[in-house]
Amino acid sequence: MEAKYVTVYTTFSSKEEAKKIAKILISEHLAACANLVDKMESIYVWKDQLEESEEVVCFLKTTLSQSELLMQRLKELHSYDTPCIVVWPILMGDPDYLEWIRNSL
Repeated sequence: MEAKYVTVYTTFSSKEEAKKIAKILISEHLAACANLVDKMESIYVWKDQLEESEEVVCFLKTTLSQSELLMQRLKELHSYDTPCIVVWPILMGDPDYLEWIRNSL
């Protein structure tokens, strides 16, 4: 089963940046909505150094057909050199909600 709808997962260094970019993506009809989760702790290696930081998680809902444009635009707007941008398929969902996503784009 191929997904027609997807969630794009990304993280930001601040809530202000997350909100600003989410609003742009939604106003440009690349995403139907964004869910922000503040104060996530991240542990990772960057440039050979173990790093710890507090980040904001962002879940963007869109269609599979819009996801590449959304990822490109997100990368243009994002402050990170290499932002986390991954796409997760939505295999099932409430038909009314999925239709709302489609109609919002």
